[in-house]
Amino acid sequence: MAGSAFYVPESVMAIVAHPDDIEFSCAGTMARWARAGARICYVLCTSGDVGIADLSLTREQAAAIREEEARKAAEITGVKEIVFLREPDGMLQPTLELRKKLVREIRRFRPEVVVTGDPTVVWAGEEYINHPDHRAASLAALEAVFPAAGQPHLFREIEQEEGFKAHKVRKVYATTWDHANLYVDITDTIEIKIEALRAHKSQMGDWDPADRIRQWAAERAKGKEMLYAESFRVVTLVDDQTWARICCGQD
Repeated sequence: MAGSAFYVPESVMAIVAHPDDIEFSCAGTMARWARAGARICYVLCTSGDVGIADLSLTREQAAAIREEEARKAAEITGVKEIVFLREPDGMLQPTLELRKKLVREIRRFRPEVVVTGDPTVVWAGEEYINHPDHRAASLAALEAVFPAAGQPHLFREIEQEEGFKAHKVRKVYATTWDHANLYVDITDTIEIKIEALRAHKSQMGDWDPADRIRQWAAERAKGKEMLYAESFRVVTLVDDQTWARICCGQD
């Protein structure tokens, strides 16, 4: 799918664990979609309040810093809406309660595409173990997308609220190191991705991410007709014909 035409959904929801997860993984694609006019909403399950290793700060103060950094990063990328669920950082679990919160956001925003991580990834190269919060957020997101968000008999108390009717997501984009079936060319937006990541000053410290981000993106693009790429495993849940009927209000 690397050489196929660039697909621009009408609406996108990215569901991740922490501030900066989107910037590390898929902000180049988000920037391309934002430029093309897609409505985009970020949903952050935690506020990353244990991610600042400074005991002079309370967790509430750390959360405020990281939320503000996330807002700045989203603004740089061209994303106007961001939701903080404020689940416990470092202790995130894919509970039914979290699934319900995500179902509510999906039914409210009604995204065509949901972007999240791959909950099956534990080992990520020789220098990193995938954070348990990443796995928990991704699993909760997938379980909210399918089948919960699209089943009106699930979470009836949400279904009965005005503007929160059941909604089926068309596609899921899972950011992935391996098993990708789509590579998005981010050559024109990689500098936006880098600048958005720099907005997370509490995480960057004295480290500038530019060289590493370019290296990773170049590795993704190797052998393809692009300089820099982000990689995804894409699953299509609603076929084109059915989606056309849904969009036209016939279903």
